[in-house]
Amino acid sequence: MKKIETIIKIILAVLMFICLLDMPYGFYQFVRFIALLGFGILAYHASQQKIQTEMIIYASLALLFQPFVKITLGREIWNIVDVIVGIGLIVNLIFKK
Repeated sequence: MKKIETIIKIILAVLMFICLLDMPYGFYQFVRFIALLGFGILAYHASQQKIQTEMIIYASLALLFQPFVKITLGREIWNIVDVIVGIGLIVNLIFKK
């Protein structure tokens, strides 16, 4: 399970940083769908491991990035969110025991 979580976190972090580039709108929709799946899986794994804080964070991120009801924050705010989430995923990979 740890390997799957690591792969998901790396993929999501890379996608978050790619979102900083000027990409077609379809790419951002794809990222939102992948983020929903990835953060959903991470939330489920955290709940199975009884890590409440991580479960809440990942579930909240899944809801934030979900593609069905668009949350309009503006490009600049989304860029900040993408950077914070990307860095957070990398930090979590480095410092998680």
